[in-house]
Amino acid sequence: MEYPVAAATKIYAGSLVCVDGNGYAVPAADTSGYRFVGAAMEQVDNGSGANGDKVIRVRRTGVFEFDAASITQAMVGNAMYAVDDHTFDDAAGPTNDIKVGVLTKYVSATKGWIDIAR
Repeated sequence: MEYPVAAATKIYAGSLVCVDGNGYAVPAADTSGYRFVGAAMEQVDNGSGANGDKVIRVRRTGVFEFDAASITQAMVGNAMYAVDDHTFDDAAGPTNDIKVGVLTKYVSATKGWIDIAR
């Protein structure tokens, strides 16, 4: 899937991606109005561009390893939510609860695998 990138925005390959309230791709964050759309397939730097000057391709399915704010083995199977473009947490952490997937594998308190399609 492709999304136009917001102005003055850089999105890193492999990072979590949202669209803002205007429909432009931005790095995932715990921000009101953001909606999760997938994992970036490439790096796109629209740092000097206007809204939509560049597009980014994102994966909508797959299982990916990301940083975690504070998870436990008992959370496997639970929904996880965006903290930033490379970090997730359970519902107790983030304020806006932007779901990025389901925890499928616990690695450590600060790392885990999430299925972004669930």
